[in-house]
Amino acid sequence: MNPENSRIPKNLIRENVQPIKTNMKMKNVIITSFILALVLGSCGDKNQAPTAPPPPVLPVLAITSANTTTDAEYPAAIQGTVDVEIRPQVSGNLDRIFVDEGAYVSKGQTLFKINERPFREQLNNALASLHAAEAALINANLEVDKLTPLVQNKVVSDYQLKTAKASQKIAAANIEQAKAMVGSAKINLGYTNVTAPVSGYIGRLPKKQGSLVSASDVEALTTLSDVHEVFAYFSLGETDFIHFKEQYAGSSLGDKIKKLPPVTLILADNSAYPKTGKIDMVDGQFDKTTGAITIRATFPNANGILRSGNTGRIRLGLNHDDAILVPQAATIEMQDKVFVFTVGKDNKVTKMPITVVGKSGTNYLIKDGVKTGDQIVMSGIDKLQDGQAIQPEKSTKVAEVTNKK
Repeated sequence: MNPENSRIPKNLIRENVQPIKTNMKMKNVIITSFILALVLGSCGDKNQAPTAPPPPVLPVLAITSANTTTDAEYPAAIQGTVDVEIRPQVSGNLDRIFVDEGAYVSKGQTLFKINERPFREQLNNALASLHAAEAALINANLEVDKLTPLVQNKVVSDYQLKTAKASQKIAAANIEQAKAMVGSAKINLGYTNVTAPVSGYIGRLPKKQGSLVSASDVEALTTLSDVHEVFAYFSLGETDFIHFKEQYAGSSLGDKIKKLPPVTLILADNSAYPKTGKIDMVDGQFDKTTGAITIRATFPNANGILRSGNTGRIRLGLNHDDAILVPQAATIEMQDKVFVFTVGKDNKVTKMPITVVGKSGTNYLIKDGVKTGDQIVMSGIDKLQDGQAIQPEKSTKVAEVTNKK
């Protein structure tokens, strides 16, 4: 022990130690109170159970069946009522081109002019042969006229008269042959003037002025399309064709065609052609390679909006009796499959796949997955999970259907 400490009075030591002990007791009390508060708080949290959120309130629709019409679309190729290749009938140089690509021409209008001079000379030669044959006939007639009285008077033998008459027939035949040659020369001369066989629109002009053209050319001079009406050709598979035939009354396919409703042409920009068409032809047999049959619909085209070579889709309406319809807004698509959420008796939802076979307005036509009387969730389905409970709310929205037969 330090000697200096031994000299401190005891009463002074006692006075200094007493405050230290008091402060330590107060600190212990504060710490004990804090720990007790933490323990009591944690016990209180354990005694309170977490509150579960209420089930969501979602509109529910009861599925019903009705008669409706669905629209099926089929790719279509469009052609003019007349699509003709303009080809030369004779060989020669192309002297003149009177039309431009894409121009509208009338029937009989001159399109091309082939050098006619060789063919005009052929015509002149044929005419000369005809004149010579006519002169030979005149000479043969004179010979017969001369010998006839001589034979009657027995001045010359009958043999000479028979020979003269034979020469007369040969001269007459030569005239007929010469006339045919003249006619052929005129036809060839006329072929040098290439005219439009029908009214319509001119296609491309691969041959230019001065080109040598021939009837044996692989490439035509141009094409000409009469498109005051157009044909839209589309194909139906065997199943679709059977269903198509069953839709309409009639003892024969011709009777059924007469009762077919108008069809709509959907253009490449997904807009509908303003005029409806009429199905007027069904091919006589199925294509063995595709298993489909070709059908033709005719559309008016007075304004020339459609041209040969256009493509589009034929929208064909098919009637369905007692069809099950589901609004598209009540479905969700995942991995190329369509689902709906059905509601059970315990108000729990089930994610149900459905088979869609067509569309009618804003509704899907359903083949499998749901039936009449089932309840489905109308909205809010993107946040639902399979087996989740909901609070159903009867929906006033019903599927819009078209009652047609």
